[in-house]
Amino acid sequence: MTMYRKNIKEMAAYVPGEQPAPGAKVIKLNTNENPYPPSPRAMEALREFDGRRLRQYSDPHASAFCQAAAEVHGVPCEWILAGNGSDDLLAMIVLACAEPGRKVVYPTPTYVLYRTLAQMQAAPFVEVPYGPDFELPLEQLICENGAVTFIARPNSPSGTSAPLEQIEALARGVCGLVVLDEAYADFSHDNGLELVKRYQNVVALRTLSKGYSLAGLRLGYAVGNPSVLAMLNKVKDSYPVDAVACAVGAAAMGDQEYMSKCACVVRSSRAKLLEGLSGLGFRVWPSESNFVLAQAAACMGNCAAQRIYDRLKREGILVRYFKEPLLEDKLRITVGTDEQNATLIAAIAKILEC
Repeated sequence: MTMYRKNIKEMAAYVPGEQPAPGAKVIKLNTNENPYPPSPRAMEALREFDGRRLRQYSDPHASAFCQAAAEVHGVPCEWILAGNGSDDLLAMIVLACAEPGRKVVYPTPTYVLYRTLAQMQAAPFVEVPYGPDFELPLEQLICENGAVTFIARPNSPSGTSAPLEQIEALARGVCGLVVLDEAYADFSHDNGLELVKRYQNVVALRTLSKGYSLAGLRLGYAVGNPSVLAMLNKVKDSYPVDAVACAVGAAAMGDQEYMSKCACVVRSSRAKLLEGLSGLGFRVWPSESNFVLAQAAACMGNCAAQRIYDRLKREGILVRYFKEPLLEDKLRITVGTDEQNATLIAAIAKILEC
């Protein structure tokens, strides 16, 4: 007998985007962080936090934060469940719903953590390919009828969003839980929260990592029917949200004006980045997120995307390259400030001249 489960020994670990050493002089456009600082209200809450509270356990329900999120979304507080980042909520969902014989389904390419979480539970997973322009494979997803169907909307790495009408058809067509992973919804023109209110088997996940510039805080939440969240509550950690995150997160949620203003700036910069990359010959998909997916043109040569990624890294510019099927000729690039984006475009143009 070995110490470890067979499925854990055989699976590959999830690999996050590269994090440079503190103080390293790089332009970091690889992990979809917001280039702007958190809300002044959030920073004030951090400065005023009473450190004496740290000797006690935090509120197991993160009540102050959940109340702030409920007010923003116009739902009762019991429709909100907080976690240690939205990845924590994803893990709760798979733990509550998936097991051998109960499959996890999702369109691909997408967030690879879905696969990792299914493997951790020894649950079968079905990866249904997106169409060539990242059209949602709706009929195939319905036919698979997973215990859980994950839809990242906007999707990563494409930045595209499936029409809400298709998400509604999916919710009607499957018996299991439909999870809208809306990590990038703050940069999109719409979201699926109305579907959450209408369909008991739809839950939406949000994070403060992107739109609220709080990736280092690790705070996310689910919006869902209380009957669904009650099941997730059974498998959550005892105290998933620490006291600092609860206080700072509540303050950030209360400053919607600041978040919206930053998101508007990011969307404007996104349009300029799309234009710049297209001008260099890349194919770039319309994005509803704070990143873009850029496909190297055939004329750039074989392995162009990886070559550009490697050269940019040597020059202190980090973007994301996935050596996976359907992505080997593409780069996912976070929208930075206009200055950072201009530096990136100039660097790529110089690389392409070689």
